[in-house]
Amino acid sequence: MLARRVIPCLDVHDGQVTRGIQFGRAEEGGLRGVGDPVELAVRYNDQGADEMVFFDITATAQGRASMVGVIERAADQCFMPLTVGGGIRTVEDMGMMLKAGADKVSINSSALADPGLIRAGAEKYGSQCMVVSIDCKRTGVGRWEVFAAGGRRATGRDAVEWAREAVECGAGEIVLNSIDADGTRKGFDIEVTRRVGEAVGVPVVASGGAGTLEHLAEVLDAGRADAVLAASIFHFGTYTVGDVKRYLAGCGVPVRLA
Repeated sequence: MLARRVIPCLDVHDGQVTRGIQFGRAEEGGLRGVGDPVELAVRYNDQGADEMVFFDITATAQGRASMVGVIERAADQCFMPLTVGGGIRTVEDMGMMLKAGADKVSINSSALADPGLIRAGAEKYGSQCMVVSIDCKRTGVGRWEVFAAGGRRATGRDAVEWAREAVECGAGEIVLNSIDADGTRKGFDIEVTRRVGEAVGVPVVASGGAGTLEHLAEVLDAGRADAVLAASIFHFGTYTVGDVKRYLAGCGVPVRLA
């Protein structure tokens, strides 16, 4: 059985890591400052994180390019794979981030606007580099709607169907973000994670809601996720990456221990 991955997430706004609840807005005072992204990346690298994800959470909404400098500095000091998302709209943008030191690029709104971008990126750089991030919200029994522009705009798309289409276009991984659970620390949306995982043949990274060690084990087991992505529990010192991995190992979950 493949080892499950533990992935800290850095949501970056104006060059600083921030944390909100249910995709809170900076302009509404909904974000709490956490610190410098490279300093945090080095900390989690030293703790044994399997990967690191950087999301420029306002790049798409504000029309800004992603944070090339942050990735260059992080890649120079860290030895784990780096994924970057936010404001990536073209194959050229992907190449710029990969050249800066990222191992994968994550696209969301741009993929929804043009699914062909997934295929173009996969053909040029390989599916292993292509991550599609899906922000979804429960809208009824057994239905989750996909939102674009950092959770600001409803698309009318079903999350499970969109995940399937994204993989058919060449996505090598899905990061599934529950807007309902984001930042609440009340647990992942197990049902949508499981449904997406059953619908696609690529790894699914569960995101949104991590609050306890039990939450992480549950989404890897009942939710059948291949990896867990978390922010608040790491940023505010609730747990270290090592704490999480030791707990998961004790539950029989295969993980890479430092």
